[in-house]
Amino acid sequence: MICTGILLVQLVTASLAGYVFARLEFPGRGVLFALFLVQLMLVPVVLLVPNLKTIAALGLYDTLPGVMAPYCATAFGTFLMRQSFREVPRELEDAAMIDGAGWWARIRLIYLPLTKPALVAFSIVSVTSHWNEFLWPLMVINSPDKRPLTLGLASFTLSAEGMQAWGLIAAGTFLVSLPLLAAFLIFQRRFVNSFLASGIK
Repeated sequence: MICTGILLVQLVTASLAGYVFARLEFPGRGVLFALFLVQLMLVPVVLLVPNLKTIAALGLYDTLPGVMAPYCATAFGTFLMRQSFREVPRELEDAAMIDGAGWWARIRLIYLPLTKPALVAFSIVSVTSHWNEFLWPLMVINSPDKRPLTLGLASFTLSAEGMQAWGLIAAGTFLVSLPLLAAFLIFQRRFVNSFLASGIK
């Protein structure tokens, strides 16, 4: 639920922000984009305390939306979609504008279908990183029934019954990584093609 929720919101926000930075002209666009990319240079640990204060002030502490909230905007996704949108010929958008298409119709019918490899590549990176997230959910979630798999496995490992059960720990680790492994084996060719098409090495 956490990975899916984060990914759906990120696809919307990254696509809209990428379109704004790629196609719209407004004063200070370059400066604003540069400031937006500063997030890529920050160590995530630096933002833990400010994010935690914000989540607590919003009343989202110990909730799944509280875990998802800091990831709703993504500098990496915005940068990737901006670069992909800039590769789309401007003439296609001009033709759609002549036909009366609004900005949302142009994004949905022209830009998103033509940048599908970039969307797939970003989805892979997003799901993988948030599936393995540990520190942020550890700080936000207290209730055992809301913990993601990484926290559950760590809690079991540190518990009294898990200290000596190395076989169970190994089995739990395998089960936690199994969904990503199965997805990679099933969609291996699409994964590789999407990264090649989007230019990610």
